[in-house]
Amino acid sequence: MSDAVAVLYDVPGPKAVLRYRILTGVVAVISLGIAFLIYQALDSKGQLTADKWDPFLESTTWTTYLLPGIQGTLVAAALSIVFALILGAVLGIGRLSDHRVVRGISGTFVEVFRAVPVLILMIFLYAVYADYEVFKVKYLALAAVVTGLTLYNGSVIAEIVRAGVNSLPKGQREAASALGMRKSQVMLLVLLPQAVTAMLPAIISQMVVALKDSALGYVIGYVEVVRSGQQVGAFYSNYLPSLVVVAVIMIIINSSLTKLATAVEKRLRTGKSKSGTPVPAADAGQAA
Repeated sequence: MSDAVAVLYDVPGPKAVLRYRILTGVVAVISLGIAFLIYQALDSKGQLTADKWDPFLESTTWTTYLLPGIQGTLVAAALSIVFALILGAVLGIGRLSDHRVVRGISGTFVEVFRAVPVLILMIFLYAVYADYEVFKVKYLALAAVVTGLTLYNGSVIAEIVRAGVNSLPKGQREAASALGMRKSQVMLLVLLPQAVTAMLPAIISQMVVALKDSALGYVIGYVEVVRSGQQVGAFYSNYLPSLVVVAVIMIIINSSLTKLATAVEKRLRTGKSKSGTPVPAADAGQAA
């Protein structure tokens, strides 16, 4: 083990070890000093007192602020994830098309909306929807949030789909074509089902990103959990406890989504192994 480490980098001598220890101590002292200053600032504002947590023991705090915020987050995330998966599948298949026009349109769409920040998309779409009265006033913010998240995450998922299909052995496509299948049948019946398992980990990560990015909707007035937490902090003057509670809520929601998606992934893998469906090359390498 020591020989392998020595190949990667030179083993530090006594002076280097002493220097590293001194630097580590300096960084630790500075970190403790910063932490103490933060503690003093919060304590002077009364944010560390126990009574700042009392509002979260009252049902009105949850029914008025937090529960509507959680509902808004889940609704925006669920809609955007479903639409992004559909859009990503369409664009991903479009980027694999044999027709240059289809590839060009799909590629341009993906590159444009991957490059534009989600927040800018939401603000722009909110203004457009408001000016042209596309949606009712009460749905403007939700529509802008869902559309922005769908365009961005759908573009990313399109690249995941393209990479997943391209990772399959060429023999899969050739064998399906030899059986007389049309190109659309080869893609939908042979390639995509096999690529789904390889794509799932990346898609799960993108779903979590979509859920977290829904918090950006507070800029355009969308009622989600982060905005609700800010409202609680402003009303009760307990910003720190409010942000801590919001952070815990988001961690629970993200963890639940990840566990659900992971369970679906395991179920798909188990179903394929029982049915004798070939495991993609990436999975075969992991299994080995």
